[in-house]
Amino acid sequence: MSYVALYRKFRPVDLSQVKGQDHIVTTLRNQLAKSKVGHAYLFTGTRGTGKTSTAKILARAVNCEHPTPDGPCGECDICRGIADGSALNVFEIDAASNNGVDNVRTIIDGVDYRPTTGRYKVYIIDEVHMLSDSAFNALLKTLEEPPEWVIFILATTEVHKLPATILSRCQRYDFKRISIETIVDRMKELMEAEGREADERALRYIARKADGSMRDALSLLDQCVAFQAEGTLSYDKTLEVLGAVDTEIFSRLYRGIINRDTLGCVSIIDDMTMQGKELTQFVTDFVWYLRNVMLVTASSEASKMIDLSTENMVRLREDAGMSELDSVIRYIRVFSELVGQIRYAAQKRVYVEIAFIRCCEPRMAIRDPESLTDRVAALEKKFEEGSFSYAAAPSSAKSDEPVIRQDIKMPEAPKALPDDVRKLIENWPGVISDCANDMMGSVRSCKPVLGEDGKLILYFPSGDMGARMLNNPPLRDNLSEIFEDHVGSKVDFSIQETESEEMFDGGLYDLRNMVKPGTMNVPIDTEENMEDF
Repeated sequence: MSYVALYRKFRPVDLSQVKGQDHIVTTLRNQLAKSKVGHAYLFTGTRGTGKTSTAKILARAVNCEHPTPDGPCGECDICRGIADGSALNVFEIDAASNNGVDNVRTIIDGVDYRPTTGRYKVYIIDEVHMLSDSAFNALLKTLEEPPEWVIFILATTEVHKLPATILSRCQRYDFKRISIETIVDRMKELMEAEGREADERALRYIARKADGSMRDALSLLDQCVAFQAEGTLSYDKTLEVLGAVDTEIFSRLYRGIINRDTLGCVSIIDDMTMQGKELTQFVTDFVWYLRNVMLVTASSEASKMIDLSTENMVRLREDAGMSELDSVIRYIRVFSELVGQIRYAAQKRVYVEIAFIRCCEPRMAIRDPESLTDRVAALEKKFEEGSFSYAAAPSSAKSDEPVIRQDIKMPEAPKALPDDVRKLIENWPGVISDCANDMMGSVRSCKPVLGEDGKLILYFPSGDMGARMLNNPPLRDNLSEIFEDHVGSKVDFSIQETESEEMFDGGLYDLRNMVKPGTMNVPIDTEENMEDF
């Protein structure tokens, strides 16, 4: 027989095995005991919390020949038939692939006939939010007043997409995220049943990574057990197979940021990369570590909410005492933005290194008000250490110490020539690709033109928002630096608006060689222009 995944092999078969949903289990037990089962249920909650499993248990319980306080007996012919899919009175429908009105009409046509076995026909519609509007409308009347032998159980992860008319016709049960302790206890039971041992630290890490989903936790456990086929499932092996990083590494990185040790942080990233760690997961876990630092910094009582060993908690408290809360929040914002940037990036390592350098060097974020705390802290540290540098006055005495000349300035880049500007316009797609996200759209919507004085003019459609955005000094300075990187010289440019629609039809424009003085929308090599001339 082929191997069966853990989450399928140990799927709950009665209400006692549904973990972390005591409020729902208690309600369903009372309804079954008093024969007050409703005609329509709505099970909603995040993935892997037991919605479909509970629906199947309820479907067996209402038809079971010998029900127990925990639901179905599992031994009678009806229970076995529903379990193996041979029963004709339980219908499980996937609304993601059967979402049309014709599929709902099939259901409506079938509810008029009594069940051949058992007392109830049960329709389990999974991912019900995928039904079309017409399908919902067709289901309304039957859902409101079904025959006495029909029960509907709707399950969804996105309840906000359901019409209010559907919600009002169902008993709604919200499945909560399952706690780490509950998931760990369940995994211990399964490991004992499988005859395996596991380090509790490994199980706790898997449970935290599952984010409240029992199914995700069992899938990850299955993966880790397959990786370490024999012996005790260790914490180190779990980190290795899941591409995760130990908490000690995150602590070293955080202390590197606090101590402005840029080289140390980059060295750690290099080690993680050489070990084959997945950088997206690495950054996500580091954000979680920063979240723990933030909570402990905000309140010493918050440590009760953090799931760490005693040794790691001591280190975490030390890290929390090294910086201000504002700084920690800024770090979280930097790395949270990084998660979205590197998800599909080709050079993930470069993005990660830039983020750490930004945090280690607050002067790089001079336009970011949130970096002010870090910059002030750096100045205070220099003041306490007496490490301010200053330019010494000229002296006739000889000294081996170098004299810092403040009156010497770096030479500025030469002014761009018309050929440089023309080269820049020809490589305009490369200019656009070098722009940051907040200015890329504006640069893409403009028309670069070589002006009569040999300078670059960026034309925008009249009233275009991009013109106002690029006139903002910080964005204008960034754009100027991009131009200089492309041509090796300083490019003077202006931003103008025009009502000409032909301006944006394409082509390279050179206002110095126009046939008609003052025209900006017709290049010299067009036949119409020659005829007008």
